[in-house]
Amino acid sequence: MAKGYWIGHVDVHDLERYKSYITANAEVFSRYGGRFVVRGGERLVKEGNSRARTVVIEFQDYATAVACYESAEYELVKAKRDCCSTADILIIEGYDGPQPGMSSPA
Repeated sequence: MAKGYWIGHVDVHDLERYKSYITANAEVFSRYGGRFVVRGGERLVKEGNSRARTVVIEFQDYATAVACYESAEYELVKAKRDCCSTADILIIEGYDGPQPGMSSPA
């Protein structure tokens, strides 16, 4: 089964207030099995525009990723982010099919 992901592009306007969001989101993400794959870090924008910070969170499947975002628990946590940052958040289903150039098992 394909995993689900949150992809977030974030501009933080008030780092001290944003830190309270980071602390608060840990419990919610843990409850839904969320695992950070990308959390800031070095990057190189080769095309188009991007925000200052990129985050990718992996979930066991797409439905769980959506459920986490739509949960009452995350709604409370999200309010801590909304007041101190601007974000573009995408929830997407991963791909677990064959890869180009790889033969399928016989």
